[in-house]
Amino acid sequence: MKGVLSERKTLHPQDIERRELPAAAGRAVRELAREISTTLDSTLPDPASTAVTLTDPIVIAQIERRFAELPADVRRTMRPPATAAGATIVSKLPLTDAEFGPTPPSWREAAQWSGDAARRAHSFELDLVMLLLARSAGEPFGWQGQQGGRLVNNILPSPGHEDEQSGASSKTLLSPHSEDAFHPQRANLLMLGCLRNPDLVGTTVSSVRRVELSAAQRRLLSTPTLPILPDVSYGSGHEQYSATPLPTLWTSAGPDEATLRYDPAYTPLDDADAEYRAAYARLTAELERVCVTAALTPGEILLVDNDVAVHGRVPFTARYDGTDRWLKRVNIRLPDRPRRAEEADENGYGQRVVAPFRAAGTTAFVSGGRESARTDEHRKPHPVAIEREAAHDRGSIEHP
Repeated sequence: MKGVLSERKTLHPQDIERRELPAAAGRAVRELAREISTTLDSTLPDPASTAVTLTDPIVIAQIERRFAELPADVRRTMRPPATAAGATIVSKLPLTDAEFGPTPPSWREAAQWSGDAARRAHSFELDLVMLLLARSAGEPFGWQGQQGGRLVNNILPSPGHEDEQSGASSKTLLSPHSEDAFHPQRANLLMLGCLRNPDLVGTTVSSVRRVELSAAQRRLLSTPTLPILPDVSYGSGHEQYSATPLPTLWTSAGPDEATLRYDPAYTPLDDADAEYRAAYARLTAELERVCVTAALTPGEILLVDNDVAVHGRVPFTARYDGTDRWLKRVNIRLPDRPRRAEEADENGYGQRVVAPFRAAGTTAFVSGGRESARTDEHRKPHPVAIEREAAHDRGSIEHP
């Protein structure tokens, strides 16, 4: 059973680090996105009918060549969270509610709007803004099995999914988890950008560096005991891969430097002994105790350190009238934070990343914790992956 936070959480925005994106820097991001969009239109043979995606080589080349033109304030503000909370709220990107239209009924419609030439001046431009910000923080990437391999995901409520453990849900609490905890190439940093949130729906964040555990509990949870399986967004087929026991905690540098991989919904806890389950339950209770909630407003960005904090979302009532909560999400790898050596040999259950910036840049491709030379596959910008149908797709339709 997936552990969930109390639905009666008090908002504690003061417990989350806050940074201000200077107005001039925010305008510069918007203006550069507009310039790139205009440049793309001028290079396309028929811009009125050509659908462009963020993973197209021409788009990657523009972002890679031009993001360094942004003011230094952008890179300074978009740096990883600097406090034990493992999260930072960045204010405030200039945007207006009218410029991006009604909240779509699903991520698929949102993606179609972004790729539609008629809407490119608005929806696609906002996706370019998110990608420029993410590139200023690190290396944006996507998953072939999530939202068609897109680099910028749309998070919004969808009819028929109200009670699921998914970001497309609304009535149910989306419980805390490390994003893609099962995979050694999971994001170091998540970027959640708010376009619309009239009901001030909160994103929950809980930091492992604020929990209180005994030495014995930390020792148990630091021992590779249980695997973390892929969530439903990746479909079936992972059964053919060996399930490697993983540690939940890493505490070798001390509690103040602890990191975690945590997703109880996809951790077979019944396979562990009672002592381990008790330690895991204590961790879950502590993550609830230290939980803080960020109710983002339009133009605000939440940065979550995916190695330090777990995240979720409180329940709300969706109206499906075009005014519901709408976030943009980007996975970001931090090149100066390679994975641990013991993660290098994990198979990742065959799930693959869409990482065009690793090809465009000069840094080595990182598989798990081991630096390695890039293969031809990683030198070429990835095309958009084939979309999959998934009726209960946490990664494809959700995210907080």
